[in-house]
Amino acid sequence: MDGTAFTREVDALFARESRRVLATLIRLLGDFDLAEDALQEAFMAALRQWPEEGIPDNARAWLVSTGRFKAIDQLRRRARYDQILHQQAEQLTARSVVEMEVENVGIEDDRLRLIFTCCHPGLAQEAQVALTLREVCGLTTEEIARAFLKKPSTVAQRIVRAKAKIRDARIPYEVPEGDDLFERLQSVLQVIYLVFNEGYLASSGEQLLRHDLSEEAIRLAELVLALLPRPEPEAQGLLALMLLHHARRATRTTTEGELVLLEQQDRSLWDREEIARADELVRSALLTQRFGPYTLQAAIAAVHALAPSSDATDWAEIVGLYDLLLTMMPSPIVALNRAVAVAMRDGPQAGLQALEPLMEDATLRDYHLAHAARADMHRRLGQREPARSAYQAALDRATQPAEQRFLRQRLAELG
Repeated sequence: MDGTAFTREVDALFARESRRVLATLIRLLGDFDLAEDALQEAFMAALRQWPEEGIPDNARAWLVSTGRFKAIDQLRRRARYDQILHQQAEQLTARSVVEMEVENVGIEDDRLRLIFTCCHPGLAQEAQVALTLREVCGLTTEEIARAFLKKPSTVAQRIVRAKAKIRDARIPYEVPEGDDLFERLQSVLQVIYLVFNEGYLASSGEQLLRHDLSEEAIRLAELVLALLPRPEPEAQGLLALMLLHHARRATRTTTEGELVLLEQQDRSLWDREEIARADELVRSALLTQRFGPYTLQAAIAAVHALAPSSDATDWAEIVGLYDLLLTMMPSPIVALNRAVAVAMRDGPQAGLQALEPLMEDATLRDYHLAHAARADMHRRLGQREPARSAYQAALDRATQPAEQRFLRQRLAELG
């Protein structure tokens, strides 16, 4: 294997395995920062040794083993000046023989243990989400900051404090049981959905879709659902919602990476197996009468997915589902989506009447998709100047290059 091919393979391995390896190292070492250093040292060792020795059959186990012993070596070097670190290094060494059977210690579940640790009630909710996005899923501090509309420095400080709290409070690295599990489930689901959304519509960069993140979120949701001692409607609803969006992945952009609206997508290319499975999950969750916002959003997505075309979509049902969702989760974004559905059911003038009062909300005034929705309604009414003004407002606020190109195209079409 030539050097370029080797580097590509190691890069792919890092992208695929680094978060799994990190999660296991955190469990084995009991320290976030030590585990992160160990992860980097393990991959550096791989770059030195693998060109001659070849990539091991079980690369993940090799990286875990190497990272762990690198951490022990680091602790021993530092232990010359700190007796506590010396004891920690000796304890890790003593446990290594038993625990190095990495294939048999639940390595596949380590990220699930980690996500529940990061979502411990002893941490503030924003810290739970930020820490999990960073440590479990590998999002950068900048990506997390955009998701929270915060400064990167603020998010970085939040993550540092959360790690310190886990260490100082000796928060256990485990999946909770009984009532504690369900108390922390909502935070876990929120984290998973934020990860999916970053993959479904990347917050920055030329790549609009990041299927690796979307598929990682789906995998985490599958693990959570399989873990629960009884079916949990909202876990089912979230998984269904993500599957329904993921089923359209092949049609959401052109081969050149340009955005394709839902009404223009080739529905014959949608993943019907994912849609069928999601529909079954939605129906199961609705039957419990214990469902929440994720299930209702999944029900809306299912109406879209099961319709043969945009024109044949049951917009009345979608408006009704949004009405129910608004009672359960009042938010300007939900109200905006309802207004768009009203425009599809009753026409763009009715949509504008529903939308205009909402634009007084500061959240929507700064939200590019709210201005884009308003622009589209004016465009459909043949009102060129209001449409142009609203598209420009959307463009001024959009940060994703593909969305920016789409909005410029709309402006060009208006002349």
